[in-house]
Amino acid sequence: MTRGFAANLAGPRDRMERQMTRTILFGAAGIVAGAGMLALGFLAGQPRPALAADNAPVMASADQAMDRKQVETIVREYLLANPELLLEVQKALDEKQKEEQRIAQREVIEDARDEIFSSPHDGVIGNPDGKVTIVEFYDYNCGYCKRAQQDMLDLVAADSDLRFVLKEFPILGPDSQKAHIVAQAFMKLMPEKYADFHNELIASPGRAGEASAIKLAVSMGADEAKLREAMKDPAIQEAFASTYELAQRLDITGTPSYVVGNEVVFGALGREVLAEKIELARACQANATC
Repeated sequence: MTRGFAANLAGPRDRMERQMTRTILFGAAGIVAGAGMLALGFLAGQPRPALAADNAPVMASADQAMDRKQVETIVREYLLANPELLLEVQKALDEKQKEEQRIAQREVIEDARDEIFSSPHDGVIGNPDGKVTIVEFYDYNCGYCKRAQQDMLDLVAADSDLRFVLKEFPILGPDSQKAHIVAQAFMKLMPEKYADFHNELIASPGRAGEASAIKLAVSMGADEAKLREAMKDPAIQEAFASTYELAQRLDITGTPSYVVGNEVVFGALGREVLAEKIELARACQANATC
């Protein structure tokens, strides 16, 4: 397992930890919100302290002050009576976290633009000189990637100015790793046929692995001995490690995921959604406003 692959596996764990933190913050925020409102209401309903002759307030006696147990009981009862407050807090927290994630992702895209959109290790389908680029992080054994394949082909066929970058992101076990190694070696030997190889391999039934990928490569004209030698190139694993690190910075832990313009899009959302993102990226480029 490469260092990059191990780092990528940490993604789901990080996400789980963020979810736990989110739950804790959500509960705490709800209690604080309820407690704050309770405190205001309670204090508003209390008699004002008497004034001494010199107009200084007289301190309340100990039995007039709420103890901790009383406060906790009031807060609990208030939250049980007004559970919609928790939903409001959760919604606000979700929106805040999404905005923070969007800003962080945009900064990464700006900082790593060449690595994302112009890596020499990535295959390209569509117009290699297209003005609008969409980048897909994919795994040959990802069922959603297989179903999203037709979306890519349709988008490329409908838009002659679209450049579709394929960023190999093998995260579904050793078979995926080996299949992607073959794909990288094939691209090095026969770059002019890489798009056809990719389309065939990702559309093939069953689980992709080294044997099936080599069989396909040879059927398309690759010399098996040269292919196996190219598979030993350490640059392949270095490219994967770079992609894992980039994905981690973009908070990408699953496939397919896309980068369109200055936005990260998660999941196989369908052709229409991707087309909208592409048009938005095109408009941003034209107006230089995004």
